[in-house]
Amino acid sequence: MYKALLRPILFLFDPEKVHHFTFSFLKFSFQIPLVKSIVKSLYKIEHSSLERTIFGLNFKNPVGLGAGFDKNALLYKELEFFGFGFIEIGTVTPKPQEGNLKKRLFRLKDDSGIINRMGFNNEGVAIITKRLRNRNSSLIIGGNIGKMTNSRTDQYTADYLACFNELHPNVDYFVLNVSCPNVGSMVKLQDKGYLLELIGAVQNANNKFEKQKPILLKIGPDLNEIQLQEIIDIVAESKIDGVIAANTSTNREGLKASEQYLSEIGNGGLSGQPVKDRSTSVIRFLSEKSNKAFPIIGIGGIHSAEDALDKIAAGADLIQIYTGFIYEGPSLVKNINKALIQ
Repeated sequence: MYKALLRPILFLFDPEKVHHFTFSFLKFSFQIPLVKSIVKSLYKIEHSSLERTIFGLNFKNPVGLGAGFDKNALLYKELEFFGFGFIEIGTVTPKPQEGNLKKRLFRLKDDSGIINRMGFNNEGVAIITKRLRNRNSSLIIGGNIGKMTNSRTDQYTADYLACFNELHPNVDYFVLNVSCPNVGSMVKLQDKGYLLELIGAVQNANNKFEKQKPILLKIGPDLNEIQLQEIIDIVAESKIDGVIAANTSTNREGLKASEQYLSEIGNGGLSGQPVKDRSTSVIRFLSEKSNKAFPIIGIGGIHSAEDALDKIAAGADLIQIYTGFIYEGPSLVKNINKALIQ
């Protein structure tokens, strides 16, 4: 129903406006009696074989919603009924920011992809933390945190720590987003020395809490083998809890979209089917070269159950969807979980 009826209508309109409309529609719909029960019966699958224990957390199933969809923790309660095993909010920054100028979100329909240059638009850590308090749910929530777009390089660590300390009591794990191509200079965030410094600072902050939370590093799909080996070395040296592979790509090779259209879009991070093989290769390299030394959450181009199984076969312990959820609809979560049971 979604792909045949709803998606063609939604895709007639600006993608960012559709995103906000969908949020409002779901918020309203879930206030109607029985809607929660109907959605849960249609999409949510519970089975002991789906359960995973990764970095000390118990996931009801391994299919999560990637960061960027529910940036401001507005809809996680409703999204849980679509069958997700976990949801990642953010990217969260210390203060509210508008992000980059619109238009900043573009569909590549022929490629089943999206290009975005949102720029960490979010309402800031204080408001988002308030929404997550007393959430009364066993759903695992991850907190994806980043720097302010205009922060000086000497302010980066303080930005991450501000988000980490305020969010800490209200999320189950953290993601250090150091690979988004849409938030100004990322050169320092790609430096091994600085990454070790940043991870160490966040780990020190973590140790001050009575209960420590897992910390993961989110990397991009465009890293070469030397850079990926550096990531393995960073994980080994810092003992960070895991890696999310991979973020959006700046590579435009092999797209069906015309050069003219891509030129009109301009810069931004590419997600969806075009990055599927690249992200799977990153996962496989990290898993094999590290001898499966740390957990990996796989994301990038998962549009079918087969795509999800490929990520897991490559070495992913958990997976996340985002662009696939937009193109394929909520049945994607159910189809993946059914395939995993079988």
